[in-house]
Amino acid sequence: MISTLRAPFALLISVGLLSSPLTLQVSAAETSLARVVSLAFSANDKEVRRDVLRGLEAAVRGRTGLATPEGWEALEEAVGQGGDAESLALVRSLGVAFGSRRAMDSLRATAADTNASPTDRNAALAALLRTRDASLAGLLLKLASDSATRVAAVRGLAGFDAPGTPETLLKLFPEIPPADQREVLNALASRPSYARPLLEAVRSGVVPKTALTADLVRQLRSLKDDRLAANLTEIWGVVKETSPDMTAEIERVKRVYWAGGSTPGDASRGRVVFNQVCAQCHHLFDFGGQVGPDITGANRGDLDYLLQNILFPNAVIPNEYRASTVELKDERVLTGLVRSQDANSVVVQTATEVLTLPRAEVVKITGSEISMMPEGLVAGLSETQIRDLLYYLGRPGQVPLPGNAK
Repeated sequence: MISTLRAPFALLISVGLLSSPLTLQVSAAETSLARVVSLAFSANDKEVRRDVLRGLEAAVRGRTGLATPEGWEALEEAVGQGGDAESLALVRSLGVAFGSRRAMDSLRATAADTNASPTDRNAALAALLRTRDASLAGLLLKLASDSATRVAAVRGLAGFDAPGTPETLLKLFPEIPPADQREVLNALASRPSYARPLLEAVRSGVVPKTALTADLVRQLRSLKDDRLAANLTEIWGVVKETSPDMTAEIERVKRVYWAGGSTPGDASRGRVVFNQVCAQCHHLFDFGGQVGPDITGANRGDLDYLLQNILFPNAVIPNEYRASTVELKDERVLTGLVRSQDANSVVVQTATEVLTLPRAEVVKITGSEISMMPEGLVAGLSETQIRDLLYYLGRPGQVPLPGNAK
């Protein structure tokens, strides 16, 4: 009896959609999906219906482009008329997997609704992006102008070779906060057709040359476009993955540091430099990313230790921090850490996000013998900024930001 099958996995096993509670395997037979949909539709108990929907969503999670099962529209309508919030969300998620126009229209409306909460809008946008629908580019371009949805929209635009994207993002660039500017730069550096306008914007001064940090320069070079590489060398300079003389370079930067006197730098200003150059990947005290190691407990009081790790990140590289280049069918090229992969997907940690890529979209993965952390991090810094950064990194505890810092 349906009233006795309250566990979602038990329900799906009973109709053959799952082979076991621990192994989610979506059956190729459309009749299995149709049977589960029929179970959910015929359930008079809302809790039972919700359990069925939970199990079905777990079984098809992460999949799109599935054939719409028989009876789906009727179930969608029934839940839409009187379902609780969780059931409505489950049906919407399943509708995306089944290519439901109703679900897509609902998600688009939520994402564009400025009266909806940012959480709901971004969740809707994330669901839409999983469909890889090319018509989304226009919506994403509009949402990039909205601070509540900008980050998700800009990241999403990197997945589309959409006309007008570089122009729209570069027009926004001077007006948005530094963290959002970084998202724009990452998106524009993801494919050659976006990178060319980016370098022209740097050349013209719309984007400051200092905004091209070492990791962005490496990403641009990974696009393997000769014209781009030549323009990058002209604008930014030559980049070397290894330096010929470690001792000489460390001594040179030491001289820069100690030229500041007995208190070589300003720790508060150094925290600003850290946030701009390092925090995207490294966590220190109470702030930062998780791509690289947390450096709060590192031997930061030792100047030689700091300089060896900052100037020569490729000298000693743990396997888990070796960078890989991932080439995709949509012409994007990603630089990041391959966290896991199997026959269905590849999980890549870039400098800003974790991406789960369908295996079918991945053309090539090239591992490297270099660190995710690029050399040349201090190349774009002034001597004052170098002193401030090193002084801040050597402090035993957190310091306040300057009063005028964002």
